[in-house]
Amino acid sequence: MTPDTDYNLQLFQRAQKVIPGGVNSPVRAFKAVGGTPRFVSRAQGAYFWDANGKRHIDYIGSWGPMILGHGHHSVVEAVQKAILEGFSFGAPTEREVELAEEILSLVPSMDMVRLVSSGTEAGMSAIRLARGATGRSKILKFEGCYHGHADALLVKAGSGLATFGNPTSAGVPAEVVQHTLVLEYNNIEQLEEAFVLHGKELACLMIEPIAGNMNFVRASVPFMQRCRELCTQYGALFIFDEVMTGFRVALGSAQAVYAKAIPGFEPDITVMGKVIGGGMPLAAFGGKRAVMVQLAPLGPVYQAGTLSGNPVATACGLATLREIRKPGFYEALGAKTQKLMAGLKGAADLAGVPFSVDSEGGMFGFFLFDALPQNYATVMTTDNTRFNTLFHGMLDRGVYFAPALYEAGFMSAAHTDADIAETVAAATEVFKLL
Repeated sequence: MTPDTDYNLQLFQRAQKVIPGGVNSPVRAFKAVGGTPRFVSRAQGAYFWDANGKRHIDYIGSWGPMILGHGHHSVVEAVQKAILEGFSFGAPTEREVELAEEILSLVPSMDMVRLVSSGTEAGMSAIRLARGATGRSKILKFEGCYHGHADALLVKAGSGLATFGNPTSAGVPAEVVQHTLVLEYNNIEQLEEAFVLHGKELACLMIEPIAGNMNFVRASVPFMQRCRELCTQYGALFIFDEVMTGFRVALGSAQAVYAKAIPGFEPDITVMGKVIGGGMPLAAFGGKRAVMVQLAPLGPVYQAGTLSGNPVATACGLATLREIRKPGFYEALGAKTQKLMAGLKGAADLAGVPFSVDSEGGMFGFFLFDALPQNYATVMTTDNTRFNTLFHGMLDRGVYFAPALYEAGFMSAAHTDADIAETVAAATEVFKLL
Protein backbone atom coordinates (compact mmCIF):
# COMPACT_ATOMS: atom_id res chain seq x y z
CA MET A 1 0.00 0.00 0.00
CA THR A 2 1.52 3.30 -1.13
CA PRO A 3 1.75 6.03 1.56
CA ASP A 4 -0.44 9.11 1.00
CA THR A 5 -2.58 7.30 -1.60
CA ASP A 6 -6.29 7.50 -0.81
CA TYR A 7 -7.58 4.12 -1.90
CA ASN A 8 -11.07 4.95 -0.63
CA LEU A 9 -11.20 7.85 -3.07
CA GLN A 10 -9.80 5.75 -5.92
CA LEU A 11 -12.43 3.07 -5.33
CA PHE A 12 -15.21 5.65 -5.10
CA GLN A 13 -14.19 7.24 -8.39
CA ARG A 14 -14.01 3.81 -10.01
CA ALA A 15 -17.38 2.79 -8.55
CA GLN A 16 -19.14 5.92 -9.83
CA LYS A 17 -18.37 4.86 -13.39
CA VAL A 18 -20.23 1.57 -13.09
CA ILE A 19 -22.68 1.93 -10.16
CA PRO A 20 -25.20 4.81 -9.84
CA GLY A 21 -23.69 7.20 -7.32
CA GLY A 22 -20.91 4.70 -6.70
CA VAL A 23 -22.99 2.82 -4.12
CA ASN A 24 -25.67 0.14 -3.93
CA SER A 25 -27.69 1.90 -1.21
CA PRO A 26 -27.91 5.71 -1.16
CA VAL A 27 -26.82 6.56 2.41
CA ARG A 28 -23.44 4.93 1.78
CA ALA A 29 -22.48 7.71 -0.66
CA PHE A 30 -21.89 10.25 2.17
CA LYS A 31 -24.04 12.72 0.21
CA ALA A 32 -25.61 14.04 3.42
CA VAL A 33 -22.27 14.69 5.13
CA GLY A 34 -19.90 15.20 2.20
CA GLY A 35 -16.50 13.61 1.72
CA THR A 36 -15.42 10.18 0.57
CA PRO A 37 -17.16 6.98 1.70
CA ARG A 38 -15.02 4.43 3.51
CA PHE A 39 -14.72 1.22 1.50
CA VAL A 40 -14.48 -1.67 3.95
CA SER A 41 -11.77 -4.23 3.30
CA ARG A 42 -12.40 -6.42 6.36
CA ALA A 43 -14.06 -6.42 9.78
CA GLN A 44 -13.61 -8.22 13.07
CA GLY A 45 -15.27 -7.75 16.42
CA ALA A 46 -16.12 -4.08 16.99
CA TYR A 47 -13.91 -2.82 14.15
CA PHE A 48 -13.57 -2.54 10.41
CA TRP A 49 -10.59 -1.55 8.32
CA ASP A 50 -11.02 0.65 5.27
CA ALA A 51 -9.23 0.47 1.93
CA ASN A 52 -6.40 2.60 3.34
CA GLY A 53 -5.89 0.10 6.16
CA LYS A 54 -7.28 2.47 8.82
CA ARG A 55 -9.14 0.87 11.72
CA HIS A 56 -12.53 2.28 12.74
CA ILE A 57 -14.67 1.55 15.79
CA ASP A 58 -17.90 0.52 14.09
CA TYR A 59 -21.16 1.82 15.57
CA ILE A 60 -23.24 0.87 12.52
CA GLY A 61 -22.66 -2.88 12.42
CA SER A 62 -24.18 -3.27 8.94
CA TRP A 63 -27.09 -1.08 10.18
CA GLY A 64 -27.91 -3.37 13.07
CA PRO A 65 -27.41 -7.07 12.27
CA MET A 66 -23.95 -7.47 13.79
CA ILE A 67 -25.16 -7.56 17.38
CA LEU A 68 -22.42 -10.05 18.29
CA GLY A 69 -19.76 -8.07 16.47
CA HIS A 70 -18.14 -9.00 13.17
CA GLY A 71 -16.91 -12.56 12.65
CA HIS A 72 -18.20 -14.13 15.87
CA HIS A 73 -16.65 -17.59 16.04
CA SER A 74 -19.90 -19.53 16.58
CA VAL A 75 -21.60 -17.80 13.67
CA VAL A 76 -18.61 -18.22 11.35
CA GLU A 77 -18.45 -21.92 12.21
CA ALA A 78 -22.16 -22.40 11.49
CA VAL A 79 -21.93 -20.57 8.16
CA GLN A 80 -18.84 -22.47 7.05
CA LYS A 81 -20.55 -25.78 7.78
CA ALA A 82 -23.68 -24.69 5.90
CA ILE A 83 -21.72 -23.56 2.84
CA LEU A 84 -20.17 -27.00 2.50
CA GLU A 85 -23.66 -28.52 2.48
CA GLY A 86 -24.94 -26.26 -0.31
CA PHE A 87 -25.56 -22.61 -1.17
CA SER A 88 -29.23 -22.76 -2.20
CA PHE A 89 -31.77 -25.46 -2.95
CA GLY A 90 -35.09 -23.84 -3.78
CA ALA A 91 -36.60 -26.53 -1.56
CA PRO A 92 -37.41 -26.74 2.16
CA THR A 93 -34.75 -27.54 4.76
CA GLU A 94 -34.83 -28.50 8.43
CA ARG A 95 -32.88 -25.39 9.38
CA GLU A 96 -35.56 -22.97 8.19
CA VAL A 97 -38.01 -24.82 10.44
CA GLU A 98 -35.56 -24.49 13.33
CA LEU A 99 -35.13 -20.77 12.72
CA ALA A 100 -38.89 -20.25 12.57
CA GLU A 101 -39.31 -22.16 15.83
CA GLU A 102 -36.55 -20.09 17.46
CA ILE A 103 -38.15 -16.79 16.41
CA LEU A 104 -41.63 -17.85 17.56
CA SER A 105 -40.31 -19.03 20.92
CA LEU A 106 -39.01 -15.52 21.59
CA VAL A 107 -41.90 -13.47 20.18
CA PRO A 108 -45.21 -14.79 21.56
CA SER A 109 -47.40 -12.48 19.45
CA MET A 110 -46.60 -14.69 16.44
CA ASP A 111 -47.98 -18.19 15.85
CA MET A 112 -46.50 -18.58 12.37
CA VAL A 113 -43.75 -16.86 10.40
CA ARG A 114 -42.74 -16.65 6.74
CA LEU A 115 -39.05 -16.18 5.89
CA VAL A 116 -38.01 -13.81 3.07
CA SER A 117 -34.76 -12.16 1.96
CA SER A 118 -35.04 -8.45 2.85
CA GLY A 119 -36.84 -6.03 5.12
CA THR A 120 -38.45 -4.35 2.13
CA GLU A 121 -39.82 -7.68 0.97
CA ALA A 122 -41.13 -8.50 4.44
CA GLY A 123 -42.85 -5.12 4.85
CA MET A 124 -44.38 -5.23 1.38
CA SER A 125 -45.67 -8.77 1.99
CA ALA A 126 -47.10 -7.88 5.41
CA ILE A 127 -49.16 -5.09 3.87
CA ARG A 128 -50.43 -7.37 1.11
CA LEU A 129 -51.37 -9.92 3.76
CA ALA A 130 -53.21 -7.28 5.81
CA ARG A 131 -55.14 -6.15 2.76
CA GLY A 132 -56.00 -9.71 1.82
CA ALA A 133 -57.06 -10.66 5.35
CA THR A 134 -59.27 -7.58 5.86
CA GLY A 135 -60.56 -7.04 2.34
CA ARG A 136 -59.60 -3.36 2.67
CA SER A 137 -57.20 -1.23 0.62
CA LYS A 138 -56.08 1.75 2.68
CA ILE A 139 -52.98 1.76 4.90
CA LEU A 140 -51.70 4.19 7.52
CA LYS A 141 -48.06 5.00 8.24
CA PHE A 142 -46.13 7.77 9.99
CA GLU A 143 -43.78 10.41 8.68
CA GLY A 144 -40.18 9.46 9.40
CA CYS A 145 -40.86 5.73 9.65
CA TYR A 146 -39.14 3.76 6.91
CA HIS A 147 -40.58 0.41 5.91
CA GLY A 148 -38.51 -0.35 2.84
CA HIS A 149 -38.63 1.00 -0.68
CA ALA A 150 -41.89 -0.58 -1.87
CA ASP A 151 -43.80 1.91 -4.04
CA ALA A 152 -46.80 2.33 -1.74
CA LEU A 153 -44.50 3.30 1.15
CA LEU A 154 -42.38 5.93 -0.60
CA VAL A 155 -44.80 8.63 0.34
CA LYS A 156 -45.05 11.91 2.24
CA ALA A 157 -48.08 13.40 3.96
CA GLY A 158 -50.94 14.83 1.93
CA SER A 159 -52.39 18.28 2.50
CA GLY A 160 -54.69 17.14 5.30
CA LEU A 161 -56.24 14.16 7.05
CA ALA A 162 -58.94 13.90 4.41
CA THR A 163 -56.30 13.41 1.71
CA PHE A 164 -53.84 10.61 1.15
CA GLY A 165 -50.11 10.70 0.43
CA ASN A 166 -47.93 12.04 -2.35
CA PRO A 167 -44.99 10.09 -3.85
CA THR A 168 -41.51 10.95 -2.59
CA SER A 169 -39.70 9.14 -5.40
CA ALA A 170 -39.80 9.50 -9.16
CA GLY A 171 -41.24 6.40 -10.77
CA VAL A 172 -44.04 6.06 -8.22
CA PRO A 173 -47.37 7.04 -9.84
CA ALA A 174 -49.74 9.08 -7.68
CA GLU A 175 -52.41 6.38 -8.02
CA VAL A 176 -50.08 3.84 -6.35
CA VAL A 177 -49.99 5.84 -3.11
CA GLN A 178 -53.59 7.03 -3.21
CA HIS A 179 -54.45 4.52 -0.46
CA THR A 180 -51.54 5.46 1.83
CA LEU A 181 -52.28 7.88 4.67
CA VAL A 182 -49.28 9.52 6.39
CA LEU A 183 -49.54 11.02 9.88
CA GLU A 184 -47.20 12.73 12.32
CA TYR A 185 -45.44 10.34 14.69
CA ASN A 186 -46.54 10.63 18.35
CA ASN A 187 -49.54 12.85 17.52
CA ILE A 188 -52.51 11.21 19.29
CA GLU A 189 -55.05 13.88 18.30
CA GLN A 190 -54.21 13.49 14.61
CA LEU A 191 -54.29 9.70 14.94
CA GLU A 192 -57.77 9.71 16.44
CA GLU A 193 -59.08 12.10 13.80
CA ALA A 194 -57.66 9.95 11.01
CA PHE A 195 -59.44 6.84 12.35
CA VAL A 196 -62.73 8.73 12.60
CA LEU A 197 -62.38 9.73 8.95
CA HIS A 198 -60.89 6.54 7.50
CA GLY A 199 -60.89 3.80 10.15
CA LYS A 200 -63.43 1.53 8.50
CA GLU A 201 -61.43 1.58 5.25
CA LEU A 202 -58.01 0.86 6.78
CA ALA A 203 -56.42 -2.54 6.27
CA CYS A 204 -53.56 -1.76 8.62
CA LEU A 205 -51.57 0.71 10.64
CA MET A 206 -47.80 0.20 10.20
CA ILE A 207 -45.27 1.67 12.61
CA GLU A 208 -41.65 1.50 13.71
CA PRO A 209 -42.01 1.31 17.51
CA ILE A 210 -38.63 2.99 17.81
CA ALA A 211 -38.03 4.86 14.59
CA GLY A 212 -34.44 4.30 13.56
CA ASN A 213 -34.63 6.25 10.33
CA MET A 214 -35.08 9.63 11.97
CA ASN A 215 -32.12 8.81 14.20
CA PHE A 216 -33.75 7.33 17.34
CA VAL A 217 -37.28 8.41 18.19
CA ARG A 218 -39.48 6.15 20.27
CA ALA A 219 -43.25 6.08 20.20
CA SER A 220 -44.62 7.27 23.53
CA VAL A 221 -46.51 4.69 25.58
CA PRO A 222 -49.84 6.60 25.37
CA PHE A 223 -49.43 6.95 21.59
CA MET A 224 -48.64 3.25 21.16
CA GLN A 225 -51.55 2.25 23.38
CA ARG A 226 -53.91 4.40 21.34
CA CYS A 227 -52.64 2.84 18.10
CA ARG A 228 -53.48 -0.59 19.48
CA GLU A 229 -56.91 0.48 20.76
CA LEU A 230 -57.96 2.15 17.53
CA CYS A 231 -56.84 -0.76 15.35
CA THR A 232 -58.89 -3.12 17.53
CA GLN A 233 -61.90 -0.80 17.52
CA TYR A 234 -61.95 -0.32 13.73
CA GLY A 235 -60.78 -3.80 12.66
CA ALA A 236 -57.47 -2.68 11.14
CA LEU A 237 -54.42 -4.89 11.59
CA PHE A 238 -51.58 -3.44 13.67
CA ILE A 239 -48.22 -4.05 11.95
CA PHE A 240 -45.05 -3.66 14.01
CA ASP A 241 -42.01 -3.03 11.84
CA GLU A 242 -39.22 -4.54 13.91
CA VAL A 243 -36.72 -4.90 11.08
CA MET A 244 -34.40 -2.66 13.06
CA THR A 245 -35.60 -3.21 16.65
CA GLY A 246 -36.24 -6.95 16.44
CA PHE A 247 -33.88 -8.72 18.90
CA ARG A 248 -31.84 -5.50 18.90
CA VAL A 249 -33.50 -3.62 21.77
CA ALA A 250 -34.55 -6.64 23.87
CA LEU A 251 -34.76 -10.42 23.62
CA GLY A 252 -38.50 -10.14 22.99
CA SER A 253 -37.92 -7.16 20.68
CA ALA A 254 -39.58 -3.73 21.02
CA GLN A 255 -43.02 -5.21 21.53
CA ALA A 256 -41.77 -6.79 24.76
CA VAL A 257 -40.59 -3.35 25.93
CA TYR A 258 -44.06 -1.88 25.34
CA ALA A 259 -45.78 -4.90 26.88
CA LYS A 260 -44.14 -3.99 30.20
CA ALA A 261 -45.98 -0.66 30.15
CA ILE A 262 -49.21 -1.76 28.40
CA PRO A 263 -50.70 -4.96 29.87
CA GLY A 264 -51.58 -7.52 27.20
CA PHE A 265 -50.00 -5.45 24.43
CA GLU A 266 -49.11 -7.15 21.16
CA PRO A 267 -49.27 -6.35 17.44
CA ASP A 268 -51.21 -8.39 14.87
CA ILE A 269 -48.32 -8.74 12.42
CA THR A 270 -44.59 -8.34 13.06
CA VAL A 271 -41.97 -7.59 10.42
CA MET A 272 -38.36 -8.55 11.18
CA GLY A 273 -34.93 -8.46 9.57
CA LYS A 274 -31.29 -7.59 10.32
CA VAL A 275 -30.47 -9.44 13.58
CA ILE A 276 -32.46 -12.56 12.62
CA GLY A 277 -30.13 -12.98 9.64
CA GLY A 278 -26.94 -12.22 11.56
CA GLY A 279 -25.64 -10.20 8.60
CA MET A 280 -26.96 -12.44 5.82
CA PRO A 281 -29.88 -11.41 3.55
CA LEU A 282 -32.80 -12.70 5.61
CA ALA A 283 -36.02 -11.19 6.96
CA ALA A 284 -39.44 -12.41 8.05
CA PHE A 285 -43.03 -11.48 8.80
CA GLY A 286 -45.38 -13.31 11.11
CA GLY A 287 -48.56 -13.11 13.14
CA LYS A 288 -51.49 -15.03 14.51
CA ARG A 289 -52.43 -18.25 12.78
CA ALA A 290 -55.80 -16.93 11.57
CA VAL A 291 -54.00 -14.19 9.64
CA MET A 292 -51.01 -16.20 8.43
CA VAL A 293 -53.11 -19.00 6.91
CA GLN A 294 -54.31 -16.42 4.37
CA LEU A 295 -50.89 -16.83 2.67
CA ALA A 296 -50.36 -19.15 -0.28
CA PRO A 297 -50.32 -22.11 -0.50
CA LEU A 298 -53.01 -22.19 2.22
CA GLY A 299 -54.86 -19.02 1.30
CA PRO A 300 -55.46 -16.50 -1.50
CA VAL A 301 -52.64 -14.01 -0.66
CA TYR A 302 -49.70 -14.79 -2.93
CA GLN A 303 -46.08 -14.43 -1.77
CA ALA A 304 -43.01 -16.33 -2.92
CA GLY A 305 -39.23 -16.12 -3.18
CA THR A 306 -36.54 -18.28 -4.77
CA LEU A 307 -34.00 -17.52 -2.02
CA SER A 308 -36.46 -17.42 0.90
CA GLY A 309 -35.18 -19.56 3.75
CA ASN A 310 -31.73 -19.74 2.17
CA PRO A 311 -29.71 -22.49 3.94
CA VAL A 312 -26.61 -20.34 4.52
CA ALA A 313 -28.61 -17.33 5.75
CA THR A 314 -30.69 -19.46 8.13
CA ALA A 315 -27.51 -21.00 9.56
CA CYS A 316 -26.16 -17.52 10.23
CA GLY A 317 -29.40 -16.30 11.78
CA LEU A 318 -29.94 -19.38 13.91
CA ALA A 319 -26.41 -19.24 15.34
CA THR A 320 -26.89 -15.55 16.13
CA LEU A 321 -30.21 -16.06 17.93
CA ARG A 322 -28.77 -18.89 20.00
CA GLU A 323 -25.98 -16.61 21.20
CA ILE A 324 -28.15 -13.62 22.09
CA ARG A 325 -30.58 -15.66 24.18
CA LYS A 326 -27.82 -16.65 26.61
CA PRO A 327 -28.39 -15.32 30.17
CA GLY A 328 -27.14 -11.79 30.80
CA PHE A 329 -26.56 -10.92 27.15
CA TYR A 330 -28.97 -7.98 26.95
CA GLU A 331 -28.12 -6.66 30.40
CA ALA A 332 -24.47 -6.40 29.35
CA LEU A 333 -25.28 -4.96 25.93
CA GLY A 334 -27.64 -2.35 27.36
CA ALA A 335 -25.10 -1.32 30.01
CA LYS A 336 -22.46 -0.73 27.32
CA THR A 337 -24.84 1.35 25.25
CA GLN A 338 -25.84 3.46 28.24
CA LYS A 339 -22.17 3.96 29.16
CA LEU A 340 -21.43 5.26 25.66
CA MET A 341 -24.42 7.60 25.73
CA ALA A 342 -23.51 8.94 29.17
CA GLY A 343 -19.95 9.52 28.02
CA LEU A 344 -20.97 11.42 24.90
CA LYS A 345 -23.51 13.47 26.86
CA GLY A 346 -20.89 14.33 29.48
CA ALA A 347 -18.38 15.40 26.81
CA ALA A 348 -21.00 17.60 25.14
CA ASP A 349 -22.03 19.18 28.44
CA LEU A 350 -18.39 19.94 29.24
CA ALA A 351 -18.07 21.78 25.92
CA GLY A 352 -21.41 23.57 26.34
CA VAL A 353 -22.90 21.86 23.27
CA PRO A 354 -26.69 21.20 23.30
CA PHE A 355 -26.96 17.42 23.16
CA SER A 356 -29.51 14.75 24.04
CA VAL A 357 -29.26 10.97 23.96
CA ASP A 358 -31.52 7.93 24.12
CA SER A 359 -31.03 4.20 23.87
CA GLU A 360 -32.73 0.84 24.29
CA GLY A 361 -30.74 -2.37 24.46
CA GLY A 362 -28.08 -2.18 21.76
CA MET A 363 -29.65 0.65 19.75
CA PHE A 364 -29.01 4.35 20.35
CA GLY A 365 -29.39 7.87 19.03
CA PHE A 366 -28.09 11.33 19.80
CA PHE A 367 -29.21 14.80 18.76
CA LEU A 368 -27.76 18.29 18.76
CA PHE A 369 -30.76 19.45 20.83
CA ASP A 370 -31.32 20.03 24.53
CA ALA A 371 -34.43 17.82 24.46
CA LEU A 372 -35.20 14.61 22.58
CA PRO A 373 -37.36 15.20 19.48
CA GLN A 374 -40.70 13.41 19.18
CA ASN A 375 -41.30 13.55 15.43
CA TYR A 376 -39.65 13.81 12.03
CA ALA A 377 -40.23 17.54 11.56
CA THR A 378 -38.27 18.33 14.72
CA VAL A 379 -35.43 15.95 13.82
CA MET A 380 -35.04 17.70 10.48
CA THR A 381 -34.38 21.05 12.17
CA THR A 382 -30.96 19.74 13.25
CA ASP A 383 -28.08 22.00 12.17
CA ASN A 384 -26.59 19.96 9.30
CA THR A 385 -23.31 21.86 9.31
CA ARG A 386 -22.67 21.15 12.99
CA PHE A 387 -23.68 17.51 12.60
CA ASN A 388 -21.31 17.12 9.65
CA THR A 389 -18.48 18.62 11.70
CA LEU A 390 -19.24 16.11 14.44
CA PHE A 391 -19.42 13.19 12.00
CA HIS A 392 -16.17 13.97 10.19
CA GLY A 393 -14.36 14.84 13.39
CA MET A 394 -15.20 11.42 14.80
CA LEU A 395 -14.44 9.69 11.50
CA ASP A 396 -10.99 11.31 11.32
CA ARG A 397 -10.35 9.92 14.81
CA GLY A 398 -11.34 6.40 13.80
CA VAL A 399 -14.94 6.34 15.07
CA TYR A 400 -17.64 5.43 12.54
CA PHE A 401 -21.14 6.71 13.24
CA ALA A 402 -23.96 6.83 10.69
CA PRO A 403 -23.14 9.26 7.82
CA ALA A 404 -26.51 11.01 8.17
CA LEU A 405 -28.24 12.78 11.05
CA TYR A 406 -31.40 10.69 10.65
CA GLU A 407 -29.95 7.22 11.28
CA ALA A 408 -29.68 5.35 14.58
CA GLY A 409 -26.50 3.77 15.91
CA PHE A 410 -25.78 0.25 17.14
CA MET A 411 -23.68 -1.29 19.88
CA SER A 412 -22.38 -4.84 19.71
CA ALA A 413 -21.34 -7.38 22.32
CA ALA A 414 -17.80 -7.08 20.94
CA HIS A 415 -17.39 -3.42 21.95
CA THR A 416 -15.22 -3.02 25.04
CA ASP A 417 -14.87 -0.40 27.75
CA ALA A 418 -11.65 0.64 26.01
CA ASP A 419 -13.58 1.23 22.76
CA ILE A 420 -16.11 3.36 24.60
CA ALA A 421 -13.36 5.33 26.35
CA GLU A 422 -11.61 5.93 23.01
CA THR A 423 -14.90 7.10 21.50
CA VAL A 424 -15.62 9.50 24.34
CA ALA A 425 -12.08 10.87 24.23
CA ALA A 426 -12.48 11.56 20.51
CA ALA A 427 -15.85 13.20 21.11
CA THR A 428 -14.34 15.43 23.82
CA GLU A 429 -11.94 16.82 21.21
CA VAL A 430 -14.59 17.18 18.50
CA PHE A 431 -17.18 18.92 20.69
CA LYS A 432 -14.67 21.73 21.22
CA LEU A 433 -14.95 22.39 17.46
CA LEU A 434 -18.73 22.86 17.78
